[in-house]
Amino acid sequence: NDIRRMSLRHSTVMLGTVPIYEAAQKRGVYAFDEAIFDVVEGQAREGVDYVTVHCGVTKRSIARLDDMPRVCGIVSRGGAVTAAFIRKTGRENPLYERFDRLLEICREHDVTLSLGDGLRPGATADATDPAQLEELFILGELQQRALAAGVQAMIEGPGHVPLDEIAANVQIQKRICHGAPFYVLGPLPTDCGAGYDHITGAIGGAVSAAAGTDMLCYLTPAEHLRLPTVEDVRDGVIATRIAAHCGDVVKRTGRARERDRAMSDARKRLDWERMFELAFDGKKAREFRVNSEDAERAVCSMCGPLCSVNIDNHTDPQYAAEAAAHKRRMFGQEIVERVEGVPKGTL
Repeated sequence: NDIRRMSLRHSTVMLGTVPIYEAAQKRGVYAFDEAIFDVVEGQAREGVDYVTVHCGVTKRSIARLDDMPRVCGIVSRGGAVTAAFIRKTGRENPLYERFDRLLEICREHDVTLSLGDGLRPGATADATDPAQLEELFILGELQQRALAAGVQAMIEGPGHVPLDEIAANVQIQKRICHGAPFYVLGPLPTDCGAGYDHITGAIGGAVSAAAGTDMLCYLTPAEHLRLPTVEDVRDGVIATRIAAHCGDVVKRTGRARERDRAMSDARKRLDWERMFELAFDGKKAREFRVNSEDAERAVCSMCGPLCSVNIDNHTDPQYAAEAAAHKRRMFGQEIVERVEGVPKGTL
C-alpha cells in the first residue's frame, strides 16, 4: 500500500495495479473473492488509472487448458491464483461472475479496465493454443460489456510467441476484441534469452508494434531471474522504446521517420551533439564517444582516417562545403587540419 501511494504522489504518467495480489495476501489464494472488490474499490478511490483483472480465467477456459495441457502451464500470477481458486472451490471466478460490480466501481472512479490474459503462453510451444484463444473470446465479450457501461477497456496479450505468429496474434486480438487497445508483454519470440530478455522482448515488440499493437510492456535483463535493479529497468525501457519506434517507422505515423531522417542527416554532417540529442540513450552514446581514442576528432575510432562519411563529404560537392564549415565551427581550422592530415587551405 505504501509503495502504491508513494507512486501515485510522484508519478507523472498513468499508473496501474493488479488488485488480486493484495486480495490474495489478505485472504489467501482460495479466499481472495472475499476481498477482491473491496481492494479494487479502495485502489480506485486512491486514484489509480487502471486495474489489471483476470476476468477471462473461468471454468470454461480452465476446461480448455485441462483438455490440452501445456509445457509451462499457467505463468500469470493472477491467472494462477484465479485458476487455483476455481479448481479448489469448484466456484466461478468472482471477477467474471460479478463483472457488473467491477464495472460500477470503475465507472464511478473513472478507472480503465485492463483485461489481463491470465492464460497467456509462458513458452513458445504453448503459443496460440485453445486455452489462450478461449480466454481471448471471453475478454472480447467483456470488453463490449465494459464499453456499453461507459468503462474504458484494453486487452493484455502474450507472452511467449514465435516470431512468425506474432502478427497473427495481433490480428486475431483486434478481430475478436473489436479493435480494442492491445498491449503485449514483449512478446518473447524465444525462451532462451535469460539475462538478455530486454533484447528478446524488443525483437518481438518491434514486430508486434508494426502489426498494430498499441502499447508495449517492457522487459528487463533480469526477467525470469530476479527483481530488476534501477539499471535493469533503464535498459529495459530504452530497449522497448527502440522497439516501439521501429514499429512506428513501419506504420509511417507520427514523427518516427522524421527522427530517423534527422539522425541520418546528423551522421552525414558528423554532427555528434545532434546525434546524442536524437539517440534514445544519448548519455550512453556520449560516454562511448568521449571514452574513445578519437574523441577529439571529427571521425570515430571504428574507421578512423578511413571514415567513409568523411571521405565522401570531401569529394561529394553537395556536402563538401557544408561539412567543412561545420567542422570549423566545432573544432577550429587548425585542429581539423592537424587531426585529418589535410593540407592547409583545402578544407
